[in-house]
Amino acid sequence: MSGQVTRPTPLPAALEVRELLEGLLGRDVDGNVGTAIVNPHERPGAVVGVYVDDMLKLRSLIVVDMPLTAYLGASIALMPAATANSAIEAGLLTPVLYDNAREILNIAASLFNHDGCPHVRLYEAYAPNEVLPPDVNKWVTAYVARLDMELTVSGYGSGHASVLVI
Repeated sequence: MSGQVTRPTPLPAALEVRELLEGLLGRDVDGNVGTAIVNPHERPGAVVGVYVDDMLKLRSLIVVDMPLTAYLGASIALMPAATANSAIEAGLLTPVLYDNAREILNIAASLFNHDGCPHVRLYEAYAPNEVLPPDVNKWVTAYVARLDMELTVSGYGSGHASVLVI
């Protein structure tokens, strides 16, 4: 009986996250690791990207605080930084900023997909302050393999992201 050995979903390195964002945004992104966990339950909230395998098993999460979500959403569409800053001040993402950030999360599934590992895809992205399902909520601040970092998008601003594998 020959079976394919499946390794667990790998935690991406900070460099991989930074390079993915730089490639998508076409601008420099600086990162500092070892920052605080992004807690979506603290104001102003965070976008939570949920990644599942082909059997719909939860494999990983990316949690992006509201400021970074706004900066990513604006920069990928070449919108002025003032658009992101207005959303941050109002504490509310516009639909365009959210949709743009969601697309970045969709592409970020590539960070988890490696040979011999389960294929994962973005299953859902929850907006800031949206109620998270219990099976997702229990993991967002859990002590699992995780990468907590501050990211600065050149010309826009800084925010925090947490990348978790479960």
